Amino acid sequence: MPLHKDDPKALGGHRIVDRLGSGGMGVVYLGRSRSGREVAVKVVHAQYAQDDVFRARFRQEIAAVRRVSGAFTAPVVDADPEAERPWMATQYVPGPALSARIRDGGPLKGAELRLLALGLVEALRDIHRAGVVHRDLKPANVLMAGDGPRVIDFGISRAAGNQTLTETGHAIGTPPFMSPEQFTDPRSVGPASDVFSLGALLVFAATGRGPFDAESPYLTAYRVMHEEPEVDAVAEPLRAVLTRCLAKEPGDRPELAELGPEFAEALPEPAADDTRTVTLRLPPAPAAREEPTQAGAAPRPARGSRARRWPVLAGVAGVLAVALTGYLLFDPFRRGDANAAPDAPARPAASRWDPLPAGWKPWRTSLYGAALSGVTRPMNDNGSSLGTTLSCAMGKDALYCGGNGVLPVRIDATDGRRDWRADSVPSGVPMDTYDSTVLGEHDGALLVLQSVVSDTGGDPTATVLALDTRTGERLWSRTLGGREVEPALVGALVLTPDGRRVTARDPRDGRARWTADLPAGPTYSCAFHDLGGVPYAGCLDAGSPMRNVFYALDPDDGTTREVAVPDDLEHVGVTGGDLVFVASGRQDEPVSGDSVHSEVVLIDPDTGSVRRRNLPDGTRGEATAAGGVLCLASSSGRMTAYAPGTGKRLWATSTTLQQPGGTVADARGRTLFAASASGRVAALDAATGRLLWESPARAEQVIDTSYHQARIFRADGALVVLAPDGTVFTLDPRHPGREPVAG
Repeated sequence: MPLHKDDPKALGGHRIVDRLGSGGMGVVYLGRSRSGREVAVKVVHAQYAQDDVFRARFRQEIAAVRRVSGAFTAPVVDADPEAERPWMATQYVPGPALSARIRDGGPLKGAELRLLALGLVEALRDIHRAGVVHRDLKPANVLMAGDGPRVIDFGISRAAGNQTLTETGHAIGTPPFMSPEQFTDPRSVGPASDVFSLGALLVFAATGRGPFDAESPYLTAYRVMHEEPEVDAVAEPLRAVLTRCLAKEPGDRPELAELGPEFAEALPEPAADDTRTVTLRLPPAPAAREEPTQAGAAPRPARGSRARRWPVLAGVAGVLAVALTGYLLFDPFRRGDANAAPDAPARPAASRWDPLPAGWKPWRTSLYGAALSGVTRPMNDNGSSLGTTLSCAMGKDALYCGGNGVLPVRIDATDGRRDWRADSVPSGVPMDTYDSTVLGEHDGALLVLQSVVSDTGGDPTATVLALDTRTGERLWSRTLGGREVEPALVGALVLTPDGRRVTARDPRDGRARWTADLPAGPTYSCAFHDLGGVPYAGCLDAGSPMRNVFYALDPDDGTTREVAVPDDLEHVGVTGGDLVFVASGRQDEPVSGDSVHSEVVLIDPDTGSVRRRNLPDGTRGEATAAGGVLCLASSSGRMTAYAPGTGKRLWATSTTLQQPGGTVADARGRTLFAASASGRVAALDAATGRLLWESPARAEQVIDTSYHQARIFRADGALVVLAPDGTVFTLDPRHPGREPVAG
């Protein structure tokens, strides 16, 4: 990072040449001595230099690092804890943090994992021999040098016999890698706590997932204290060794003296003809070292009954709130996560991502710039969030949107410029009586369902309106009779209903091509689905809300064919040409309100064959078939994938998304995207569930309701996101943290 104008020029004879990172309490610089030796220089922010407690902790860290010397730690070169702004210089290690190494290259194995395990045992042995307990051994505090790991950051360590700076009730550490005693009795923490953290870290290194990962810090803390670790993905005999390290009772864990030989046996040196070169990507210039996500790489969901945990979690929450506070206060030099940096490249390599549209730039705008007079925000009378229903559709090079009180609008997909707004209703129409729903675009025509509530309070007048995509001018319109069947754009046809009768029309001129009658009973309401250009009418029986009937309509002549669908199913997409449904339980999950699903059902629309597969107990969330998997997004942000053909769980990953909307896959089905109401987007590898990145939140206001969710569209390689508050923005999957500009 470039230096700021007020950064120091030199400290203790070390010329400051670059910034390595910064946190709430201080800055880390790259320094260079007169001989050319490079050092990492920690400098405390001026406002905290006056804090006696903080200055005492900084002295404690310097003393701890000075006592420790060994091949796998970064020694102190110089320090001045009494300076106006205290500072400490340690040996600079040119290598990525373990967290970044796993994120970029996946789990370790073979010689690389062996070197890490044995190096960390030796580092901890040196640390403990000096009478110090590290207390925060985590992937971000292990640097992967070419000749072995280096343990850094002794900011919350203490001498084994020193209790003076460990305040009563303050648990300090990073939850996924903390020992049980760090939560329950932090003053009693000893060397065995570091052994527990070592076990958790090596599970993460070997699998890419921590042994206690959960969807929140509180559940992580609960799992650390009360549940067995998830180590099934670790191969034997290493699994047995790590399981012992993760024992709940400190006295049941192995000594470091035992672990060296056990790791050497569990991770034998590769044979001469079986060796491989381990390449560590060293930065071309010093860059910020990175913190892992809160729960490691791609956290796994918590196991067991949420109802059983709930009373215990109240206590855990209090403990962990203190733990997190302590972590933020006394991990003062936290390095920023490159995933959130404005110009940090997304991981993995750029070959994953599709090309961006020509001339594209990140942009952000609001749909309420196209609203009727008086419609400015989706708010209710008391000023709290309500959430106006908004709809958008992606065209070749533009986004088309509408909504309650929002006129149809075309937004250029490359720069966010509003090309036109269709003044398609008479002046004077009250803002709360008008609605426009975008159906889609085809052959230069934008199709919109427009409705206006009459002054007399009767049924709204519904009209299908075709607009020229270049100018926004009206091409044709058709008033609908009844709303039992929803109009739709399917392939090259506009389907306009009149009661139970459906007419297929040309999108450009409205000319009728054929008319068909849907044979469903009078209590059915129907909506069309586009399955490869073939219209499928999914009809719901109002007398039995869980009964579905599907009809396939021949796009050439409207011939209707029923596709038998078992009752109590929800249609969630298509995979491999099959219709995908889930069977939902009668009751939602009691704490989160998530839908609970018991089966995945595949139906061949040509033959009518039905395949039903059970889903594991506790399967819950909003279901979407995308990227070749059945993806469940829970309200807490947990994303879980299942194989549609077998019902087997493939992976589970926790994100920070709240109330994520339906999952969308990229054009090649390799990456899954989901967004929360705040406008935060998460990208996951469809095959493994690895969390690739999470973007910053982009919405201006959060509408926290499951009825109004964010939606994601693809514009070639770029993403376009519609947040429930009317914010529309784009992002480049290569650089998800880049700040958009006003469109």
